[in-house]
Amino acid sequence: MARQSVPLIAALGPLLAAVGLLALAFSGFAYRLGVWGLHAAFTVFGLAGWVSGIGSVLSLIGLVIVLSSHRGGVVLATAGLVAGAFGAGVLIKWMSAAKHAVPIHDITTDTDNPPQFVAVLPLRAGAPNSPTYGGAEVAALQRQGYPDLGPLMLPSDPAHVFHSARGVADHMGWRLLAEDSSAGRIEATATSRWFGFKDDVVIRLTPSGNGTRVDVRSESRLGGSDVGANAARIRHFLRKLGETH
Repeated sequence: MARQSVPLIAALGPLLAAVGLLALAFSGFAYRLGVWGLHAAFTVFGLAGWVSGIGSVLSLIGLVIVLSSHRGGVVLATAGLVAGAFGAGVLIKWMSAAKHAVPIHDITTDTDNPPQFVAVLPLRAGAPNSPTYGGAEVAALQRQGYPDLGPLMLPSDPAHVFHSARGVADHMGWRLLAEDSSAGRIEATATSRWFGFKDDVVIRLTPSGNGTRVDVRSESRLGGSDVGANAARIRHFLRKLGETH
């Protein structure tokens, strides 16, 4: 009986790991293609992570068995272990980020006077999230969750910073929607690779002494919480922009 169970366990784990990985990838791409809605996509995403995890555990058991019995299937079981662990890791990472993220989707470096969207407004006409900033309540939640976010002060003049900011935004893969060098404003849309979520970004440059103050606002069109995506985007942009000066 034991000899018969060896190939089954060694093959079942990798199979489940592969199915989980495929479902994980398909959950986001199917949502982008309109195959199903967001609720279904997240349900498949979660189930796929669990299936990958189970596949990883079974692959580990299969690996131990084939090694101890000197039978074939080591490569297959190892591949299942790695693939399953990767799929489960994606789910665990997302769940951890969701657990620790504050329940907001509109992040800015200036909560008292956030940069305003102009050119992007027609594109947000049917979006569930309003482009109007949520005020003191949202600002308090942001300070609680992302106390490090604030404006970037650069020693260069606004014209120089504007050119650099445009280059960084383009390098980050954002779709540039509007550029107004005289007003010091750049508007763009960032699209997530997996689910295709669209977050709108506005960059505001203000003269400050002999330099420039840079403020950024990033807001999701959909979802109550952005799982920290907008704050991470702003940090990345400001870090890259700061490296150019």
